[in-house]
Amino acid sequence: MRVLQRIALVLTIIGAINWGLIGFFSFDLVASIFGGQTAGLSRIIYALVGISGLICISLYSNGLVENDTDEPHRFRSRNPNYGTEFASDDNDKIERDR
Repeated sequence: MRVLQRIALVLTIIGAINWGLIGFFSFDLVASIFGGQTAGLSRIIYALVGISGLICISLYSNGLVENDTDEPHRFRSRNPNYGTEFASDDNDKIERDR
């Protein structure tokens, strides 16, 4: 994971915690630390959290793509091998049927 993506993930988590505090307790932690919702630094933090959320969307889509490429054999064949010790090879079955 790239450094930018890690920073974005941390900022998104901070934003989620802040929204949880607002929802449950009507307490805006970012505003109380940085001088109110309209303070310049608070607005910068809010903007960074919003941009981080957009970056995290790419993490989500990259995760789906990586899962597809990690196991290319999975769910692609008509007769999947589930990896048990009792599974028989398709070639053995074809030769027995002859």
